[in-house]
Amino acid sequence: MNICEIAKRAQVSTATVSRTINGSDKVSPATAKRVWQVVHSMGYHPSSYARALVSGKSRTLGLIISDILNPFFPELIKSFEDIALRNGLDVVVADTGYDPERTSFNVRRMVERKVEGVAVMTSESEMEGDLIAQLQTQRIPIVFLDTGRVGLRSSNILVDYGNGIGEAVDHLVGLGHRRIGFITGSLEYSSSLDRREAFLRHLQSHRLPRHKSLIQVGNFKLDGGEAAMERLLQLEARPTAVLASNDLSAIGALRAIYRAGLRVPQDISLVGFDDIDFCQLTQPPLTTVRLSRKDIAEKAFGALEAIISGKSMKGREYEVETHLIVRESTGPAPKKS
Repeated sequence: MNICEIAKRAQVSTATVSRTINGSDKVSPATAKRVWQVVHSMGYHPSSYARALVSGKSRTLGLIISDILNPFFPELIKSFEDIALRNGLDVVVADTGYDPERTSFNVRRMVERKVEGVAVMTSESEMEGDLIAQLQTQRIPIVFLDTGRVGLRSSNILVDYGNGIGEAVDHLVGLGHRRIGFITGSLEYSSSLDRREAFLRHLQSHRLPRHKSLIQVGNFKLDGGEAAMERLLQLEARPTAVLASNDLSAIGALRAIYRAGLRVPQDISLVGFDDIDFCQLTQPPLTTVRLSRKDIAEKAFGALEAIISGKSMKGREYEVETHLIVRESTGPAPKKS
């Protein structure tokens, strides 16, 4: 099967077939439709690499994430790929594993693949200045998650952590809780600092004490959440409720609470953050702050598409909201508290 046969059956020139396959706007919609009908009827599948050589465009986007084992990211990947596929684009996914060397390798791979844009859905500390410079030197549009980087061909998705965390604190206070603990992620990440500051700010708005011992550092993973919860349980005056900075930490905390012979929410109320699908399957189902992966994916794709299409070379900031989802892991504060 070759381009000449396609041209003959579609009654067009080989140049028109080539332009159609490569998405040229020089072919009328009616002609393009006829060509594609012939292409599909003949079972012809144009090579994306061949198209890239002809058009100079890879029709591929890069997506860099931190941890494929965290259920937050597969849900984000699926949403991003769904949008890209609907728009005729491929996606190259790279998992950094929080490893700077691996991150550097992934960025080089993106450049070599001539991706048309990159969504960096990982922490700022993983993307060192020289890595960002590599992408910018190649004039590749970038969209970041919560790094505040906005400039030429560079956009940022700003997560409103404060709203969801505020709703969570309001919910717990409304249930009578006054000693509320917090499990943060590693404080080297700006998103961890933002969540912790939002928590402290809302405690203050309710005129609740801000005890340092009630804030324990985790690592956004199950083991970190479990270890942080164990430290909270060892306090002489343990918290009656705990808010974790992500759902994996909360699920780890749930395990520590049960291992200590305590019950959720009768003895301790527990709130997560992200609303991954697993939250509905824990026992009890987890109250959590929803951070929509679909919303992030749509904003990330829109940010890249705006620059790739030439609508604007200057990036902008896109905001994503967060809201509390109440399930069964929160309840009234124990009377003895």
